[in-house]
Amino acid sequence: MLPGMLCDAAAWESQIAALGDVCTPRVVSFGDADGIDAMADVALAGAPERFALAGHSMGGRVAQAIYRRAPQRVSKLALLATDFRGHPDETARAAEAARRDGMIARVAAVGLAEFARGWARQVVSPSRLDDAPLLAAVAEMMARHTPAQLAAQTLAGLTRPDFADLLPRVSCPTLLIAGDDDTLRPVAVHREMASLIPHSHLEVLPQCGHMVTLERPSLATAAMRRWLIG
Repeated sequence: MLPGMLCDAAAWESQIAALGDVCTPRVVSFGDADGIDAMADVALAGAPERFALAGHSMGGRVAQAIYRRAPQRVSKLALLATDFRGHPDETARAAEAARRDGMIARVAAVGLAEFARGWARQVVSPSRLDDAPLLAAVAEMMARHTPAQLAAQTLAGLTRPDFADLLPRVSCPTLLIAGDDDTLRPVAVHREMASLIPHSHLEVLPQCGHMVTLERPSLATAAMRRWLIG
């Protein structure tokens, strides 16, 4: 299980608890790795010879990098609330670099905990904005990281590879999970991914934003169980 930006094992808490009868859950920590390929190296170094691989958001990009490097080791692939595209042009890359600089400056000004409280409200469904326990769980998870890790992970996003050429070559059973209210990684992107991956299945979770495993844990877990035992 590969976490997204500023996420950790807490993002997979429900899945770890519920899926232990069909797998041995293991969540990877990327430490201070500052590139998608570097994160893939971290994950592969501690992985068994063959494994099912699930990645959320940034972790989904890392999962694709792992599959590109070692397809023979991946028995099943799950990509949750993620993307496969690089930057379409230098203008888009420069705009993202400016957003990254703004995030880092904001954290320097107000601290990571305050930044996380604001960011949590942007990554959940609008229907969950009055769910105080959910927002607190997301913010507290993000605040467990350091400004250096934020800088490293946003740099990884900025320098990400494009995986469009890889997806048609994915030959293992692949699950895609998207939240229907996710504005960061919209359903349309997942539909495009599903059209490119030969043996794929897309699940769209209702009233769900970017934090699919936390916002709709039972639905995400059920989809992953079907994927693991199918």
